[in-house]
Amino acid sequence: MPEEKVPSGEPGTSEELAYGQNPDHVRPDWQDYFLKVMDTVAERANCDRGRAAAIIVKDKRIIATGYVGAPAGLQSCDEIGHLIKVAFDERGGQKKHCVRTTHAEMNAIAQAARHGTSIDGATIYIKMTPCLDCTKLLINAGITTVVCRKRYHADHDSVRILKAAGVDLQVLSEEQETYANME
Repeated sequence: MPEEKVPSGEPGTSEELAYGQNPDHVRPDWQDYFLKVMDTVAERANCDRGRAAAIIVKDKRIIATGYVGAPAGLQSCDEIGHLIKVAFDERGGQKKHCVRTTHAEMNAIAQAARHGTSIDGATIYIKMTPCLDCTKLLINAGITTVVCRKRYHADHDSVRILKAAGVDLQVLSEEQETYANME
């Protein structure tokens, strides 16, 4: 049976398109696709300080996801509020951090480990540059590329350590993530 043809819709032309053909559709590139998936995963986050997510990808396949949230089975920030602690940096500054939650990167790595999925050599897509603890975990887990939409406010050590470890860090925007009541 011959392929059905439909008119192109262009006045004055006899050009025809195959049924379902849509030359106007633009597929997102792989990076945009994974970032959009990351945004969808972030909707599950249950701490409003960041609503971050992580997507671990290998060979253009999503192998693990994670979002910022309370450990499984425990109440979340959205349910009972933040558990804020003050952290001090070497420059004398202080910032308030919510410690009720597990970061998205950690949750994605935990998901891969729980299911026996190797992430060695993988890429992680995250909302912002990772904190220092997540940075060390990403390096030890074998992540080779970190793609971030923007900067975390306290990323100076993370950036330095990722570079020293040979991890490819791609920050798409110099915009910095901030939270209410940080200081």
